[in-house]
Parts: sequence; structure tokens; C-alpha cells
Amino acid sequence: MTYEKTIETERLILRKPHPADAPALFAIHADPEVMRYFSELPWQDDSRAAGKIADDIAAFEKEESFRFAVELKATGQYMGSCSLFAEHRQNRRAEIGYVLGRPYWGHGYMQEALSALLEFAFVERNLNRLEADIDPLNTASASALERQGFRREGFLPERWIVGGQVSDTALYGLLRREWEARRNAGSAAAVPG
Repeated sequence: MTYEKTIETERLILRKPHPADAPALFAIHADPEVMRYFSELPWQDDSRAAGKIADDIAAFEKEESFRFAVELKATGQYMGSCSLFAEHRQNRRAEIGYVLGRPYWGHGYMQEALSALLEFAFVERNLNRLEADIDPLNTASASALERQGFRREGFLPERWIVGGQVSDTALYGLLRREWEARRNAGSAAAVPG
């Protein structure tokens, strides 16, 4: 039996990837603006998308990692992905990652997707700690993490070399108890007094 998981938010559907996502996935990863802070160069070969999706589906079904396709509920359009990976069951720890196509930037979609991903990680996967590794020059990504309660915990100079360009890493972390406190505070604020 294969694992299936779909998460719905107000505007989005987070789901297991489908082979039909390949053209949109390739377009996102071929965009130099989107890939500017990634640990790899923009994709040149569109066959990479089909291979990536096949790998992601296999890992998803085995519950090894979860790269959710982020789909706009109103149109069914593939917008990007958010991932839970490198899960250490004994330590109840995992990493997150995310990417969004440029036409969808600035509309709060990634915040909505990340909120759902954190709920999945802390509640359904019963994790205690989440981590993210980003380029410190990627201020939009840092802001997205900080809005979810992540704190910058470390800095690793010259960790990546991509296309001859050396870049650093900023490490972010979020503990389950911190996430729960923020969620409970938000719920309390939403209840009329």
C-alpha cells in the first residue's frame, strides 16, 4: 500500500506530485531568478523534471520524504513545492525546503503552504524540531521562515559552490514547543474576548 496525503488550505492544495507536473516544475527550476539562491544551477534539460517527480513520488509513497506539490485550488495550476525531508525518526527532527514559481511571489501563498507543512510535520509526523538551510542573501526566504517562528541559529561560511559562485548558509530552526506556543497564542487572539 502506498502512502497518500493531501492537505487543503484556504487557497491551496498540497499533494503528492503527479507526472503531469513536469512541465511546470521544469519551468520553475529553469528560471534563473527562482534558482538564484539554490545549491544548484538552473535546469537546462527538461527530462530532469520527470526524473525528479518519479523520485519524489517513490519517496513520498515510502514515507521517506514528502515533496508536496503546491497547487492553486481555484485553477489547479502547479505553483511550486514545499518539502519535509532528511527526517531522523529517533531524534524527531527533519528539514524543510520550498520553491514557488515567480508569477506567484508576493501573494502570501508560501506562508499558507508553510503553515500547512508545519502542521503536518509537528502533528502528523510527531516531530520535535525542524531545520532550514538558506542562502543568507535570500532575504525573502529568511522572512518567510521568521514569519513562521523560525530563528536563525547558525552561519556556515562558503558552504556551497554553484557554477563557480561561492555562497554561505544561514541555518534556521523551529522547536515544536515554540510552534505550539505561537499557534495557541494565535488561536487565543482569534477568539473574541
